[in-house]
Amino acid sequence: MTVKEKELSTESPPCATNKLSNYLWEDHPDENKWADCVHCGMCLESCPTYLETGQEQHSPRGRVHLIKSVADGKLEVNEQFMDPVFQCLDCRACTTACPADVDVGGLIEEARGQIRQAMPLSGVKGVVSNFFLKGLFPHPNRLQAAGGVLKFYQKSGLQKVIRSTGALRIMPKHLADMEAIMPEITTSVHKKYKDVEVIPAKGTSKAQVAMLKGCIMDVMFSDINESTINVLTHNGNDVALPQRQTCCGALHVHAGDRATGKKLAKQNIEAFEDAEKIIVNAAGCGCALKEYPELLRNDPEWKERAETFSMKVEDISKYLYDSGYEKPHSSINKRVTYHDACHLAHGQNVRHEPRQLLRDIPGVTLVEQPNADTCCGSAGIYNITNPEMASAVLDRKMENVPDDVDMISMGNPGCMLQMAMGVQKNGRGGKIVHTVQLLDWAYQEDDKKLSDATANARKE
Repeated sequence: MTVKEKELSTESPPCATNKLSNYLWEDHPDENKWADCVHCGMCLESCPTYLETGQEQHSPRGRVHLIKSVADGKLEVNEQFMDPVFQCLDCRACTTACPADVDVGGLIEEARGQIRQAMPLSGVKGVVSNFFLKGLFPHPNRLQAAGGVLKFYQKSGLQKVIRSTGALRIMPKHLADMEAIMPEITTSVHKKYKDVEVIPAKGTSKAQVAMLKGCIMDVMFSDINESTINVLTHNGNDVALPQRQTCCGALHVHAGDRATGKKLAKQNIEAFEDAEKIIVNAAGCGCALKEYPELLRNDPEWKERAETFSMKVEDISKYLYDSGYEKPHSSINKRVTYHDACHLAHGQNVRHEPRQLLRDIPGVTLVEQPNADTCCGSAGIYNITNPEMASAVLDRKMENVPDDVDMISMGNPGCMLQMAMGVQKNGRGGKIVHTVQLLDWAYQEDDKKLSDATANARKE
């Protein structure tokens, strides 16, 4: 019995409007998204998987054709369909290249939702997926506990023992590589400001914004969250940290778990209901928040609320650029190149703003890299689920990173981990930093100089 026959044998009616369609569940791929695709091929050179394989089914137009074929009843939702859909990095570069702006990323995510309902993960993969996507990421307190374990692993000396004994060799190579570039775990914003509703601006308050703490961001990169707060308050912003906020749901939607993604979206919409601006420092999270109206398009009760919510969401670099920010006076004498995170450049069209922030820091020499907006291979957890393709995409990316730079700046935590692996793998220099960190370090030096000058004046 085919997947379609199995589903039709149940009491639940098909959701697809096309009676021939093999999409049988809610949120089937929207035909309006593929209607304008004329298979011109303009997308081919922008697609990392097509460049690696040269295979049509691993190109944007090939995937669009497959998705449409399932809707027309010509293909089943099966292993052959699943492979090209889940091999996609969902980097959105094809939509940028497309003259008709075909939303391939949206189609891919909707198709994955159909696949995971037709073919749920089972065995070890199912257990691991459920543990992380449902048991860990949506629960801040559990995430903080996991962060505590990682911090103990680093601080207790256990990490040094594990590395020195070669015990990491028993792990899959891509996971061992990730352990090697794991950032230092510090106190999370969630813990530090647990009883604080609003962090006041330094000096005169000009506005109040709310900040998404994120899940992985606040555990693995809490120093970036801290830098974000410092930069916002330095520029006259009171920073609210809504307590009921949760994971953005991006990883769930990418994995085909749209039900959990919707649950998290609704919780965030409620948590940030009173905010005028929602500031995000992770490109993938920001893109996911902006796409809540698409995720909830079939839910009349929530779609309008999602639209209002998404209009408030802004990346930290764009918010600073648009609202006006104080240019630092202290120098950071470094050569810096900038990597466009896919979900910032292609997903949110934020390109100029972070570069301008870097140019406004005295001493920073911005070195542009060729094809700066090509994917690094991180793509959420793609570098874990598809390590071979992710590694190949990373190698291609590293070929474009200039040799003579001190730092590689970007605006997404997944990219930071992936690019750090690229630097280590290729024996390259270049410290991996978030753009907002550089601005924060310059401000801190300004504050130190002002404090020293004030102290000297008092002595005199």
